Amino acid sequence: MIPQHCILQGAPLDCGKIRRGCIMGPDAYRTAGLAEALQSLGHTVTDIGNVTPAPFDDTPHPKLHRLSETIAWTHALADTTERSLTRGMPITMGGDHALAAGTMLGAMRHAAAQNRPLFVLWLDAHSDFHTLDSTDSGNLHGTPMGYVTAREPFGGWPALPAPLPYANIAMIGLRSVDPAERDALQDTAITRVDMREIDESGIARPLGAFLERVAAANGMLHVSLDVDFLDPAAAPAVGTTVPGGATVREGHLVMEMVNDSGLMTSLDLVELNPFLDERGRTAELMVDLAASALGRNVFDRPTRAF
Repeated sequence: MIPQHCILQGAPLDCGKIRRGCIMGPDAYRTAGLAEALQSLGHTVTDIGNVTPAPFDDTPHPKLHRLSETIAWTHALADTTERSLTRGMPITMGGDHALAAGTMLGAMRHAAAQNRPLFVLWLDAHSDFHTLDSTDSGNLHGTPMGYVTAREPFGGWPALPAPLPYANIAMIGLRSVDPAERDALQDTAITRVDMREIDESGIARPLGAFLERVAAANGMLHVSLDVDFLDPAAAPAVGTTVPGGATVREGHLVMEMVNDSGLMTSLDLVELNPFLDERGRTAELMVDLAASALGRNVFDRPTRAF
């Protein structure tokens, strides 16, 4: 484990979907002891507080939910993440998954400035590969991957330095993908690992192959961890529950392998809705997973009593 300077940045973004509650996520991570967990592993930690969105016009869009506000958050989080990457490893405490449009954009800008490729490990039940046209719900937490890969123009959104290449993305844990997303994904080189493949052959093999590609390319790795990657029996505090998700042990294995690789340069913790939690156990599990990604040993798991 190489000591890191971890920069905690709160993203109380709650505009990517209709169900409310993710606005409380950053403070739940603080209360669950994220900073203390990382410091106990030998890392230094700076909490820069909560990011605020750029100014925006809150005139409703006829189809898309809180479009202007989501664009404003994308601007602010891209700028903040790009700055944080010059100082250390940004860990963005969300907030719904619409925040990843901004954090990935900031990471893409920084990687381009370093003349290195950016890779993204997307740990989620959903692909979030919609465009502004293809989404039926109008919920923009389903669009960040469509945005950064430039599937279609996202009018009014920040310009991309270049589209994120499909081959630089691995989506692991998929089990709820809309037909429009599924059809579009099949025409790409995105690594897609659904729960059936994990059931049949395990999670380590496809993840290991992806991490080997990142290392061979001298890539930077952005990890975006959605609470609903995990089975809701273990992590109930999410508004998009899909049964049959990753087990706690599979979640830790993924994060331990990420740590072993030494490749992670930025991390999202998203979709935590404390309003739906049970005595804080989802927040504490997400903190434990972040600690695994940054060097906590399998023998050092804390015992939880609920």
